Order: sequence, then C-alpha cells, then structure tokens
Amino acid sequence: MIVGVGLDSRLRLSFGDLREAARAAEALGFESAWTPAGGVPDAFHVCTAWSLDTSLRTGISVVPVARMWTARSLAAQAATVALCSEGRFVVGLGTGGYGPGFWSSVGLPNRPIAVMRDYVDTVGRLLAGETVTHHGPAVTLERVNLGVKDLPACPVYLGALGPQMVTLAGEVADGVLLNWATPERIAESRRLVANGAAKAGRDPGEVTVTMYIRVCVDDDVEAARRAFGEQVLSYAMGRPGTPNQAGYRGLFAQMGYDEVLSDLEARRERGATMDELVAATPDEMLHAVGYYGPASGAAARYAQLSEGLDETVVRVITARPGLDPVVATMEALTPALIRQAERGATPSSA
Repeated sequence: MIVGVGLDSRLRLSFGDLREAARAAEALGFESAWTPAGGVPDAFHVCTAWSLDTSLRTGISVVPVARMWTARSLAAQAATVALCSEGRFVVGLGTGGYGPGFWSSVGLPNRPIAVMRDYVDTVGRLLAGETVTHHGPAVTLERVNLGVKDLPACPVYLGALGPQMVTLAGEVADGVLLNWATPERIAESRRLVANGAAKAGRDPGEVTVTMYIRVCVDDDVEAARRAFGEQVLSYAMGRPGTPNQAGYRGLFAQMGYDEVLSDLEARRERGATMDELVAATPDEMLHAVGYYGPASGAAARYAQLSEGLDETVVRVITARPGLDPVVATMEALTPALIRQAERGATPSSA
C-alpha cells in the first residue's frame, strides 16, 4: 500500500508553508502529496511546486470539472504539471456537485455518469497526445489536440461515491478516488470497480483504489474532536433542497447513518450551532471514517481504516493554526508507522 499526505486550503497555510510541508513529508517517507482543486493557492501551482521541490508523486483529488473547466483547458493544465514533474502527476476528476439544481446551474444535463464519461475519455485522450473529435452531453471537440507530442504519462482518476460512478471508474479511469468510506464500503467499491473493468475487458488491477482518510492528531482530544467533527458534518449533512440520497449525504446514509443525520438536520433547523451539532454526533460515526486524538493511537486506527486501499492518503486536519501541527500529524502517521501497525506490530515512536 502506498502512503501519501493530503494538504488543503482549510489548513490556511501560505504557499511557502505548503512547500515546506511537502519537503517534510518526503523526509518522513511519504510517497505522494495530494490536494483538492478549487481553493487558493491553486492546486495545479501547488503540485508543480511540490514536484520541483521533491521527488514525491503529486495528485489533485479532485478537480470539480463541471463548474470550473473545459476538457481542453483542463488537459493543458494537467499536461503542464506532468511535464514539470517528469510524469509524477495524477489528475483526479469529479463532478463538483450533485442534484438537478447543480446541473442546471452549470448548464449541463442532470446525467452525471454520461458527463463524467465524457470528461474522463476526452481528457485522457488529449493527455495521450491524440487529436480528439467528440460530441457528447458535456464535451464537444472537433479535431482538438494539445499541440505537443511525447507528453509524459498523466493518469486520470475519477472521484466516485455512488455505485454507478464507482463502476464507471472501473470501466474508463486509471484509478478511483473514494472519500469518507468505511472499510466495508471500500470492499464494496472494489467489487464495483472489478465489475466495471470486466465490462470494458480490463484487468481490475489496472485501476488504482485511492482515498483520503482524514485525521486530527492533538493531545487536546476535545479540540481534535471539534475540528474533525466539523469537517465530517460539512460533508455528511444534507443541504436544504438537495435530495438526501444524493452525494455525501447519500453515502453516509448507505453506510448506516441516515437516522443520525436526520436528527442532526432537525437540530440545525431548530437553530443549533455547528459546535452543538458536533457535540451531538455519535462517536461511532466519527470513528468509522477517520481519526481524532493523540498520536499514540493514530497509526493503529489509521491502518484499520485503510484496509482494501492501494493508496491511502493522510488528509491532515488540525485543531490549531500553523505549520507545526501539520508536521506533527505527519510524524504521528509516517508510512513506516502505518505499515508497522498494518502488520500488527506495536508502532515505535516517530
């Protein structure tokens, strides 16, 4: 299992601090560094800097294509980072939203599977150096290419939550990017990837299964719980007007937390604050999808949560600002410590 680190704009690190964090990650033995797109600093610039500063493979999980990019401009950006990194870059594509209101707001049909098939196919072909003609629900190209030959390989992964999208990843993408999934959900996703691969006549081993696992390492357990719980609920709770079976709300419901979330949403309607909602969230739900607490228990739990993944990404959450808690989290969850825990050994101190 490959072990990477995930850093994002919620950490409020400067561009220089993000570069320093990646250098620290490499020194600690991490093999990749990932960031989501859509924030500032821009993810493509961050990955380029990481590639120039370190030997880490870098990746974006994910680019919200439907609301931010055309296929051609996205391929050009990804190809540039692939060139700068000498082929050590992965671009992950995702919808960027869900529900009829979202799709109408971006001017696309409410057909997420067809839309993402369009993007993965056309972006992948452009990155492979092809001249592409395509007329689909999301992408229309007429004899378009990037104007550059012999580009380094740039794998295209697909961010996927629901069964149809995970199956599509097995059919068309180089990898699948899961999120907030329990080990049981990871196992089910692997089965769906294999189904999709079989449909396309592919070896399912060609499709890398990757996921962010969020962690907040801090000796102040209550502070760590608040910071971690806020991120869980920012994804899991339904947005007003959006179907409860869609997106992350649907994912958590399918994993057994529909009743919990319905209660929390009712509390929110009655005026509960985020702190009150986090306090009311059962520990069982929080523990099922990540880790918060002291360094001493982090690696063992992280190894359990990573079961079934080809690449696990330590997505850092901190309870306090600055670079120091980010580095402390990476020190608590080095690849060596995670692999020791995976083998059932007692992790030594970092």
